[in-house]
Amino acid sequence: MQNNELLNEVIGKAQKWLTGSYNEETKMEIRRMLSADDKTELIESFYKNLEFGTGGLRGIMGAGSNRMNIYTVGAATQGLSNYLKKQFADLPQISVVIGHDCRNNSRYFAETTAGIFSANGIKVYLFENLRPTPEISFSIRHFGCQSGVMITASHNPKEYNGYKAYWNDGAQMIAPHDTNVIDEVNAISNVDDIKFAKNEALIQIIGEDVDKIFIGKVKSLSLSPEAIKRHSDLKIVYTPIHGTGGQLIPRTLREFGFTNIIDVPEQNVVSGNFPTVVSPNPEEPAALELAVKKAKETDADLVMASDPDADRLGIAVKDDKGEWALVNGNQTCLLFIYYLITRWKELGKITGEEYVVKTIVTTEIIKDIAGKNNVEMFDCYTGFKWIAAVMRENEDKKVYVGGGEESYGFLPETFARDKDAVSSCALMAEMTAWAKDNGKTLFQLLQDIYIEYGYGKEKGISVVRKGKSGAEEIAQMMTGYRTNPPKEIASSKVVLLKDYETLKTKDFVSGKEVALDMPTTSNVLQFFTADGTKISVRPSGTEPKIKFYIEVRGEMKIRADFAAAEAAAGKKIDAVRASMGV
Repeated sequence: MQNNELLNEVIGKAQKWLTGSYNEETKMEIRRMLSADDKTELIESFYKNLEFGTGGLRGIMGAGSNRMNIYTVGAATQGLSNYLKKQFADLPQISVVIGHDCRNNSRYFAETTAGIFSANGIKVYLFENLRPTPEISFSIRHFGCQSGVMITASHNPKEYNGYKAYWNDGAQMIAPHDTNVIDEVNAISNVDDIKFAKNEALIQIIGEDVDKIFIGKVKSLSLSPEAIKRHSDLKIVYTPIHGTGGQLIPRTLREFGFTNIIDVPEQNVVSGNFPTVVSPNPEEPAALELAVKKAKETDADLVMASDPDADRLGIAVKDDKGEWALVNGNQTCLLFIYYLITRWKELGKITGEEYVVKTIVTTEIIKDIAGKNNVEMFDCYTGFKWIAAVMRENEDKKVYVGGGEESYGFLPETFARDKDAVSSCALMAEMTAWAKDNGKTLFQLLQDIYIEYGYGKEKGISVVRKGKSGAEEIAQMMTGYRTNPPKEIASSKVVLLKDYETLKTKDFVSGKEVALDMPTTSNVLQFFTADGTKISVRPSGTEPKIKFYIEVRGEMKIRADFAAAEAAAGKKIDAVRASMGV
């Protein structure tokens, strides 16, 4: 489409909003964009409809069909309402839970969502103010609801907001419900199809009563209460990075028995503008800078940070030189799995029916830990809805221990079905106390895991290729890897190829091909080499990039070998990159 054609189409679309049943504030914003000399903002706001994907909505806030506003949120809610009424037509009362984070307009969008559900005859449990994502997941199960919505854009920049839709098990939706809801949302073609006239009688405000029950459930996860008693004064720096974690995490830590929680006052301020950070993402070192500074001032034992909706956890610990070091998502997941399995084993809770879950791009050391301790391990696709799907499949058949992913999410419980920074923070603090009880720091505990199971280092790389030609180049790269897979990577033979698009595994040693047991296909390739290297390759579904996840393995005999193992792994990653052309 030529630029003039696109502009004319966009102007026509915008003018329909001026004559439709939209509020005056929205119309004023559209008039401003229409009258501006530079039509870039107008085009960005209207050139397409904000897509309701398999996880819901996420986008920049503002007026327009491609923006997060009460009308795109409204269409999503009306579509979900229509689907719920079809799926649960035999129920006397369909019900949902709604929560929201600290972002600008989050309360407004949550109340709008509640109003539309109620106008459709659906009972709503609406939290009184901001709450963590895992508490919304828990509440869906607690109240026996059929669905739920969390208004959040997770760790995206301040301009964004989002709408996460959940099913009756407290997990984000998978097939067939995800695509069926998308169809219903796409069928909302007119703003007048959205029922905005709320029914107050169907909206119940909830808060403290649910908080108490949720915190009580989290407290029941504690495995080392005696260690906490002996180290109750552990110095813990915690920051919610302006978000929902401040509502429950310090309180939960105190319930566990920790008495020395050190806050970061500048980041206790609840704000959708995230004034102290460029990005409220605990994966980013800059987001933890103020917390690490506070840790240095107070000689703390542990730094923890949660993202705005408190489902992901970032931590920092003192290394062997006494310097503060950030722990990455793979290492965090590794620590959790090791601690949970070790303590379950010590407490006599391992019977052979237990299992853990990780995503396919998360460290393979977890598989080694599980195997050595008679715990089954499941691999799943990236995204916590897939971990929840494994939990659903094994409900009442096996015993869930924990599950996580390299992107800083972990779930150590079954009463929620999305990643949980509330319980993760509590157990990370407990693990620190337990390590101290055993004469170790958390960093030394990580080193000892590497000594027992082998060292591992991971690196994620995104290669951006913009535009139509970029998309074609990415497709060609995937085709090339499929049709002509590398025989060697970094001087080590490729021994195994997993293709999640064809759901086949090719063993290059035996020449055998076997099926991959996965719930659906995905455009992901994995190469495994003789020296333990794993390379995962997948195009991004939302951005013009192709992602490479590299994991290399090494050896540590004693803690003093850590620096050398790390350096050798860094060189090997460079060699892998050269082999793969990235």
